[in-house]
Amino acid sequence: MYLSQVLLEPFALLRVLFPDMLPTRRALLVALLFAAAACHPDFQITQYPTNEALYRAATKEFGAGRWDNAVLAFEKLTTDLPARDTLLPRAYWFLARAHDQRGEHILAATSYSRLVESFPDDTLSDDAALAAARAYWQMWRKPALDPTYGETALASYNTLLGLYPTSPLIPAAKKELADLEDQFAQKNYLSGMYYLRRKAYDSGIIYFKDILTKYPNAPTARAAQLRLVDSYKAIRYKEDAADACAVLHKSYPDDAEVRATCEGVAAPVAVAPAVPANASPASTGPPSTTPPATPRAF
Repeated sequence: MYLSQVLLEPFALLRVLFPDMLPTRRALLVALLFAAAACHPDFQITQYPTNEALYRAATKEFGAGRWDNAVLAFEKLTTDLPARDTLLPRAYWFLARAHDQRGEHILAATSYSRLVESFPDDTLSDDAALAAARAYWQMWRKPALDPTYGETALASYNTLLGLYPTSPLIPAAKKELADLEDQFAQKNYLSGMYYLRRKAYDSGIIYFKDILTKYPNAPTARAAQLRLVDSYKAIRYKEDAADACAVLHKSYPDDAEVRATCEGVAAPVAVAPAVPANASPASTGPPSTTPPATPRAF
């Protein structure tokens, strides 16, 4: 039976679904079915003569969870309201939230961003900046995927931190930004491991170093430093391995994996700068600009 026939033949449907139901219960269910239909008439935006009336109706639809109707109404408001109307930023806000509820995160992020760009001084702007960052981040589900949406989320978080440094949302934003940065670190780590497993150590080192440069406080930085030691040991870069292990021992003094990875790696030896043979003890010339020697092999 087609759904469109339910209201036309309610008893037929009830007889199929509930063959043993008493007639009185059938009648009660039919009454409830028709009552539900009467309580949710089709939403027509053309029946509201003013923007204010449509806004009130749209918020009512939003509050009732009828997201399709809310999107339809708030989209119209964002195009019809004057640029300086105080309802316009609210229309963008509710439109974005309705899109979010429908799982349309790109459309939601776009509306949030338009609110921030068009009304940076509005009381909802910092909320919208954070919501935009979250919406973009939801589109980057795994580190291995294309990070374009993650990069946009990163920019949105930085927009919030830069424009609204006193916002009460800043602590939550900083925590989420740290988690997002670790996701970027994980992406680089996966790339570094790809090359490490294939013994392309120089390429892997580039990714591991990039993590330590860009995301030194990310949880993944520890694993990147360990794999950096593995790479240096594989290509017998003794001094580089020693320097990396010195950093690890300082940061994780009681870590068993650090001790195991750095076992057998000699501590770095501090070398005093060379003094020219013809220089007098009182000579105070500029420091030497001679480039450092290449790493020595094991």
